[in-house]
Amino acid sequence: MRLFPIAISAALLLAVPFSAPLSAQPAAAPAPQTVDEALALAPAGTRFGLLVVDDQGREIIAIRADDRFIPASNTKLFTTATAFALLADKVAAAKLGTDAFGRYAPGAFIGLAERDDGPPHVILYGRGDAQMSSAADCKRDCLAELADFVARKTRRVGDIVGDDSWFPDQRWSPGMSWNNIGTDSGTAISALSLDNNEVPVVIAPGAEGQPPIVEIAPYYTVRNEAVTIAAGGTTRLGFDRAINGTDLRIYGEIAVGAPPFRDRLGIDDPAHYTAWQLRRMLEVRGVKVDGAVRAQHRLVSLIDDPKVREGRDVRVPMPRAAFMGGHTAPPLADTIRIVNKDSQNLYAELLLRRVGKLEGTGSLADGIVGLHSVMAAAGVARGWYDFSDGSGMSTYNRISPRAAVTLLRWAKAQPWGRDWDASLPVGGVDGTLARRFRGTALEGKIRAKTGTLNATNTLSGYLVAASGRELTFSILANDVPDDGRAVPAMDAALGLIAATN
Repeated sequence: MRLFPIAISAALLLAVPFSAPLSAQPAAAPAPQTVDEALALAPAGTRFGLLVVDDQGREIIAIRADDRFIPASNTKLFTTATAFALLADKVAAAKLGTDAFGRYAPGAFIGLAERDDGPPHVILYGRGDAQMSSAADCKRDCLAELADFVARKTRRVGDIVGDDSWFPDQRWSPGMSWNNIGTDSGTAISALSLDNNEVPVVIAPGAEGQPPIVEIAPYYTVRNEAVTIAAGGTTRLGFDRAINGTDLRIYGEIAVGAPPFRDRLGIDDPAHYTAWQLRRMLEVRGVKVDGAVRAQHRLVSLIDDPKVREGRDVRVPMPRAAFMGGHTAPPLADTIRIVNKDSQNLYAELLLRRVGKLEGTGSLADGIVGLHSVMAAAGVARGWYDFSDGSGMSTYNRISPRAAVTLLRWAKAQPWGRDWDASLPVGGVDGTLARRFRGTALEGKIRAKTGTLNATNTLSGYLVAASGRELTFSILANDVPDDGRAVPAMDAALGLIAATN
């Protein structure tokens, strides 16, 4: 359940004086002169870790550099470096025509399972592609293309099956907050994904005293308990849905004249949702569907845990349907760019599970084994980190500033280092840093991964100092009280460091 205070009433805005007399305005606080003074701008109780090294690896400043902190989306640095290190050659070698259902060929493929007692079932196989789309203007990785394969082959089918058994059915990672499940930040992880596993919802005001107007895909059954209130009122809306349920309750208030409220809701069973969308596309193409829409999962078992599988066969049974067509995932660098620039959680989780296919069955645990191997090669000591997911949504994750700085320096020297560096947001320019550092000396001169979670703000990357030297840094803030943001203090500290080095 989430509550969204999304507008301030006009009456409240009018009650705020436009300005105070000059004599009544408090004196501006003096600008911080030291890093400690800058960090003191954060809410009292905030715990910081900071490490900055120069272009030779020499420490410039260290504050709790070896303590462990919740990293939030700084986790994605470790996931994407692991993916580049282990997946790049496998992805480049995968060919749709020769390895359509192969172990290392991420994508989505469709086939027909013939039956003696009826029309064939349609089986849609997911292979970890993050970017398949059902959009009307889709240009790449389009579900419509797969629907066309079926429509050209037959005019009648039985069941529509979404098969995501390439990965075990582990939709959420340990340590994820329950209130994020069902949101676009915590959508379920599946080898068969569509539209980022999100569904858009738009809520517009109706007549005063009447329910608002709700637009959402008919995959959900909507119980609209919200009400339209008088113009000038404050809009507050909430959603409530049981996990794996399709009954969506909408409640709260939206004011007459308020702009439509827009959000995206997470999908809990992406394989089923993808099959449901495929059925709609087939029917539009004149294909009669006699059967049901269903998902086919592979339940987690002992073979998915590398600590206990004890030599058990980790091979996943090959599909039995006759292959008709499909597509492979976009280039790895394209996916990693989206992960880091936009902090895309689903794509990061799928990358870690694709790493897991190299180690075993595609389980989360197998992916983390692959991550450990890369961290060892990078010189990141095992005691400096712990991960329970690939995106940073898990509150179980921990890193030290030294872990992040060590990884950053190692990754940049790798053959794929230039692509990895280019995937980071640039201050004041793009990604999650598009509005940050704008108009400051660091605009365009800082490339770093952001991180935000409850009581957590993080930033790790590279910056160009006033001397022209490139510094590598990691600044992690935990225990930030009352949802107060530590970002201004962090940015002030980095500005001082850049100006004096």
